[in-house]
Amino acid sequence: MQVILLERVENLGAIGDEVKVKNGFARNFLLPQGKALMANDRNRARFEREREAIEARNADARAAAEAEAEKLEGAIFVLTRQAGDTGQLYGSVTARDVADAAEAAGHKVPRSGVRLDKPIKAIGLYDVSIRLHAEVTVTVRANIARSAEEAERQEKGEDIVAAMQAANQALDEAQAGELAEAAAERAAEGPADEE
Repeated sequence: MQVILLERVENLGAIGDEVKVKNGFARNFLLPQGKALMANDRNRARFEREREAIEARNADARAAAEAEAEKLEGAIFVLTRQAGDTGQLYGSVTARDVADAAEAAGHKVPRSGVRLDKPIKAIGLYDVSIRLHAEVTVTVRANIARSAEEAERQEKGEDIVAAMQAANQALDEAQAGELAEAAAERAAEGPADEE
């Protein structure tokens, strides 16, 4: 299906471009969302009449997105989740979770604008790209931790997973040492006297 784009669409084209897309993409996404018009003579004439208004609307939306991007630039969102000793989360952090954290912090972030290649499944610091407008993208940081204290330690640069593993290893070694001492004491006492 041929459509006329009313706004810039990623990997498709810019305002006014006439492109060929699959019927389902046009009917289910582009047309209902007001991102395109079906390409016919009547709509071409309509687009040319309204071109200035469409471009002005796009410029206003871009300016608003750029203002929000300035507020968001360098933001760190702390998401507290349950995790095992190896740092693996019980569940995962998705784009929805990042968008909700941004909204809780007072930012206008569309859920569909959060770009995660795959869900986050371990604690740590992650860079997350947020597309506020077709031409405006900002990178924020998601700090995934088991507690607020761990989140603060991660922000300072501490590797929480390595620290947990080192603490567990030290505890294991201490327990192994205690067991070895107890076994040595029993061996030193000799066999128990039978009465």
